[in-house]
Amino acid sequence: MDIRHHQGLKLNYNYTTRIWKDTIVKEINQEVFEGERALFKAHDLNIKNSTFQNGESPLKHSKNLNIEHNIFKWKYPLWYADNINVTQSTIKLEAHAGIWYTKNLTMDNVMVEATKTFRHMSHSQLSNITMSNAAETLWWCNDVKLDHITATGDYFGKNCENIVVDHLKLSGNYAFDGSKNIEVHNSTFETHDAFWNCDNVTVYDSTLVGEYLAWNTKHIRFVNCWIESDQGLCYVDDLTLENCSLVNTDLAFEYCTAINADVTTTIDSVKNPISGVINAPAIGKVIQDDPDIDKSAIKINVGGQSA
Repeated sequence: MDIRHHQGLKLNYNYTTRIWKDTIVKEINQEVFEGERALFKAHDLNIKNSTFQNGESPLKHSKNLNIEHNIFKWKYPLWYADNINVTQSTIKLEAHAGIWYTKNLTMDNVMVEATKTFRHMSHSQLSNITMSNAAETLWWCNDVKLDHITATGDYFGKNCENIVVDHLKLSGNYAFDGSKNIEVHNSTFETHDAFWNCDNVTVYDSTLVGEYLAWNTKHIRFVNCWIESDQGLCYVDDLTLENCSLVNTDLAFEYCTAINADVTTTIDSVKNPISGVINAPAIGKVIQDDPDIDKSAIKINVGGQSA
């Protein structure tokens, strides 16, 4: 999958809800399930108004399920599942590590209270989800769309690939560490060390607050973003800022290469950028004190004039 960060990220499947109403042959309504693997290998079911109590892995290896108004109270509810639709449901705190190795999941209007949910998940869509304890959630996932998500917790989105995000509100550090092919729209990040060690990231129309933004990342682009980041945007290879505000940000761009930055606000300070162009109306201080850097490879324009 060859995705360029200057183009819209396209995932390799569509997000239509694939719920097999013609093939579902049985409905389960207002039941309480207990014990390990209560509905192991369940398939072609409509499960409504039910509660999964104590007992691990109640729906392990399930497929073709429509789950509506259910409560999951214990560990590992949906592992190795395929073609699952979950709506108006709750995943309680004790149901941690809830959805791993699952594909073709559609989830809408769900409250997730547990940690470590969504790992090794693929070809899925999450919308209108609140994750109140999202620590170590969404790891090693690929081809996933996130739409109107509120999440609180550190290490959200680690080592993911091919992710499209719209209207994410995230509070928690180390977001999307080590991820690849990420496209973000209309989102708010309150997180330090966001987008570290990434490759091919584009962020549109978003607010990012937190120090050390995007260190050690390749090919990252911010468009119409508002950024506050102490020592942010350092050690980046191929960094683009288009019409961005950079507020309360000092020592920016250290050891960055291939910079193309159009900043609309005063930058507190810039330190030892390696190559590219930086445009800003004002810069508090330009520091170029590394003798190993060729200063001719970097152009800094302040108020339309070369610094």
